[in-house]
Amino acid sequence: MSEAYLRFWGVRGSYAAPHETHLGVGGNTSCVELRAGDHLLVCDGGTGIISLGEELVQADELHEMLVVFTHYHWDHICGLPFFQPAFSPDWRIEFFGPGDTAADIERRLSDQMKAPYFPVETETWMADINYVEPHDDGMRHGPFEIRHFNVHHPGVTYGYRVRIADKTVVYVSDNEVQFLKTSIAKRIHEFEEDEHELLERMVSEQRSAELAAIENVDILIHDAQYTPHDYSKKRGWGHSCYVDTVNLAIDAGVGCLYLYHHDPTYNDDQVAAIHRDCLQIIAERKSSMECHIAREGLKVRL
Repeated sequence: MSEAYLRFWGVRGSYAAPHETHLGVGGNTSCVELRAGDHLLVCDGGTGIISLGEELVQADELHEMLVVFTHYHWDHICGLPFFQPAFSPDWRIEFFGPGDTAADIERRLSDQMKAPYFPVETETWMADINYVEPHDDGMRHGPFEIRHFNVHHPGVTYGYRVRIADKTVVYVSDNEVQFLKTSIAKRIHEFEEDEHELLERMVSEQRSAELAAIENVDILIHDAQYTPHDYSKKRGWGHSCYVDTVNLAIDAGVGCLYLYHHDPTYNDDQVAAIHRDCLQIIAERKSSMECHIAREGLKVRL
């Protein structure tokens, strides 16, 4: 197998933020490319997938890919109407995401490209398009072994665990770490004393599931959208406070964490401050985990 790498094409959450103060980190919404030789796996189709598509068409090297979606919120699919490979007969594209059937996936992706929301429908796509039937035992795309799991975000939302050669990459774009714990702690006074044991068991089970999904992975790309101050106002919105994200990654034995899904209101300096605080937490906990900012255009060799 020739070169394997991942590359960030979109790192923002919620909506694109093409502001001058944001361009060091990047303003496009979620899209990550994983390449292994002639095989291409794309995670999410936010505005970042537009530039990826332009490069793929210009390079004219590959003609097949698998695109997986964590969920169908606008910031994760809004690049598809402008995704050039879909309009080229030279391409074969498979799509996968939450849904009970391939028809569910097709409907959820195509609905955004119908009048009055968009003038060009998916029927105009000229590529060989296929929608992958869901399988609980995962799927393969060339050398990629891919499994999905549920995370905490409004609606059904997936995280993806990808094995390529001797590396494991986990992609979790939208997830609220410790939602149950923080919610119960805020309202514990509303429960009877004899209910506390059950609540503690529920919190423990959720924590165990969170850790198991990312345990000992080489690379974790994870939602770290909010500061503690902003998270206190937006608890339950389905996104993590970066403090919870970095502590979860340390507890799970992650090798390298990429802070992802940056809030569109945070400029480059604010994201840098979040990163510095994460490094301080790692140092205080005497962890050897690496931690980086997911930046648009950043290429990580696998």
